[in-house]
Amino acid sequence: MTIAILSALAEEQQGLLDLLHQPRSVTRAGREFWQGELHGQPVVLALSRIGKVAAATTATTLIEAFGVQRLVFTGVAGGVGHGVRVGDVVVATDFVQHDMDASPIFPRYQIPLYGRERFACDAALSAHLLRASRAGLARLKTESDLQDQTVHHGLIASGDRFVSAAEEARRLHADLSDAGHAPLAVEMEGAAVAQVCHDYGIPFAAVRTISDRADDSAHVDFPKFVTEVASRYALAIIDEFVRTLPPR
Repeated sequence: MTIAILSALAEEQQGLLDLLHQPRSVTRAGREFWQGELHGQPVVLALSRIGKVAAATTATTLIEAFGVQRLVFTGVAGGVGHGVRVGDVVVATDFVQHDMDASPIFPRYQIPLYGRERFACDAALSAHLLRASRAGLARLKTESDLQDQTVHHGLIASGDRFVSAAEEARRLHADLSDAGHAPLAVEMEGAAVAQVCHDYGIPFAAVRTISDRADDSAHVDFPKFVTEVASRYALAIIDEFVRTLPPR
């Protein structure tokens, strides 16, 4: 059972690539994919690229060209939910597109012709990712000066816009909450991957490290955060995830 490990940033992928046994590179759809084994499991590593269309293309290629049967996504996000702090982790239960609006033909946030606003992650795979996130961060804490961070589990919103202003983040969260879709975090790719996996019947799970509060400080020291925090989180979590993943 081949597992796709989709990363939003090259810094996150590099640590996993260093662990890959017998890595080999394949180019498809203008993208570089790395095949190999991790803890005895066949895996394919890929970068999603930025935005929903790019991420959907990458996910489709993983399924069609590489025959992956499970897909897990790691990246960073802006925290918008109450109590979601910088350095926390959010494991997704489901995804909504905050910029989807085909009204008045369809209700706001509803995906046309699907009759739904959200695409759920696979319950079993997400539960395993949630356990791996907690265990991976606990292991990091014993090895370094990592402070206590919370692992959240809930809705994530995606859209083709980098949310970086406090008023925009507040309005986005309020509008979604009023519609019954209160998100914990916001990013730019996950909902598209969730929809692709839904279409193909592929179990999908996703985890995001909170790099900012999606406000006016969203650009501050982002490269440093990715290098020093998010990439370490991703490596610890995905290493634990694959190592303990039961066979199918």
